[in-house]
Amino acid sequence: MVRRLASTAHRLAGLAMAGFLVVTGLTGAVISWEHEVDEWLNPHLFRPAAPGPLLGPFELARRVEQADGRVAVFSLPLGYDGEHAVDLFVEPRRDARTGSRFAVDYNQVFIDPASGEIVGRRMAGKPALDREHLMAFLYRLHYSLHVPPFWGTDKWGVWLLGGIGLLWMLDCFTGLVLTLPARGGARIKAGRPARSGWSRWKVSWQIKRGAGSYRRVLDLHRAFSLWLWGLLLVVAATSWTLNLSTELFRPMLGAVSSLTPDPFAHRQPVPAAQRRPPRLSFEQAAGLAEREARALGWDLPAGSIFHAGAYRLYCVEFHAEGDEHGPGLGPRRMCLDGDTGEILERRVPGEGTLADKIVHLQFPLHSGRLLGTPGRILVSLTGVAVAMLSITGVILWWRKRRARARAAR
Repeated sequence: MVRRLASTAHRLAGLAMAGFLVVTGLTGAVISWEHEVDEWLNPHLFRPAAPGPLLGPFELARRVEQADGRVAVFSLPLGYDGEHAVDLFVEPRRDARTGSRFAVDYNQVFIDPASGEIVGRRMAGKPALDREHLMAFLYRLHYSLHVPPFWGTDKWGVWLLGGIGLLWMLDCFTGLVLTLPARGGARIKAGRPARSGWSRWKVSWQIKRGAGSYRRVLDLHRAFSLWLWGLLLVVAATSWTLNLSTELFRPMLGAVSSLTPDPFAHRQPVPAAQRRPPRLSFEQAAGLAEREARALGWDLPAGSIFHAGAYRLYCVEFHAEGDEHGPGLGPRRMCLDGDTGEILERRVPGEGTLADKIVHLQFPLHSGRLLGTPGRILVSLTGVAVAMLSITGVILWWRKRRARARAAR
C-alpha cells in the first residue's frame, strides 16, 4: 500500500515538475558561470580599460548621469582593478513636468574607468537571446520564468518555482522509497539462498550492460537519482527557501529560533509614485558604512553599494575587487537609512543565531559557491543531471502508459 501511494505521488509530482526542472536545471548549469560566459560573449562591453589613472566610482556615476539626464545610478562598484570596463546599474528618473518616469531602453551602463567613456548600454534581464542579453535573460528565467506582473505583483513566477522546489524536495523522499526492494521480493531459486535486501538494492545503483532500451532508461533514472540524491535534495530545498524566503522560510525559522531582523522584510516598500531621492549621497552613505566597518574590525574593503529606493536604504557590501559574491558564505553587508544614515544591518555571514546561519547558507549551497570553483562545477553537472532525470522520468511514464494501453486492447 505504501509503495503504491509512493509510486502514484512520484509519478504525478514528476509529470507536474518535469518541464520546470528541465528549464531550471539547464539554466542553472549555465548561470553558475554567468560572469565568465557573459565576458566571453561580449568582449566589446568588457574591453580593457584605457591606460592612465582610474577615476573614482562616484565620478563614474556622475558621468553616467551627466551623459543621460533621464537616468539615475542606483548600483555601482566601489573597487575595480582597471583591467575592464566598469558596469553600473541605472533606473529612469521621474519627469518633473508630468510626474511619470522617462522611457529608457537600458538599465546597465559600461564605462571606461580611466577615460570615463561610455562603451555600451543594455537592458539586463530583457527577454532576448542575442549575446548581449543572453546571460541576464537566463539568470532571470532560472528563478522567475520571466512571468510578467499582474494583479499588482511581479512575483508570480518566483512563487511558482518556489512551490515547484518544495514539491521537488518532498518528491526526493518518495523517489528514494521506490528504489528500495519490495518486501517479499527475494525469491529462492533452486539450490541458491535467498538474496539479502542490500544485494537486491545494490542493483538499483547500477546500470546494466547490454540491457534493452526500457531497462537502460530505467537504470539511468534510478541510478543517477541515488548517486546524486544528497545533492538533489540540497538543490531542491534551497530552491524553495530562496524563492519563498520572506513568505515561508523565514517565518518557519523564526518560530523555532530567533532571527535577526532583515531591514527589507521589516520595512514597507514605498509606492513608486511617492519615491524621492535620498538625502544622503552615495559617497556619504559609503563613508558612513566604511567608518562603521573599521570600528568593527572588518578587514575587507567596501566593494559595492546599491540604493534600494523602494525601501529608502543604502546597502554596502564588503569584498575584494571583482568578487561580488564573496568567499564561502558571501560578502559582509551593511545597510543604512538613506535619509538619516542610521545603521540598520551589520550582516556577517556565518555569525549570529542558528536561524541566521541557516539563512546565510542558502545561496552559497544552492550556487555551489560555498566550495568555490569545485562547488560551481558540481552544481553545473547536477543541473544537467536534473534535466536528464526529468526527461527519463517522462519517457518511463509514457512507455508504461503505452504498454498498458496495448494490454487493454
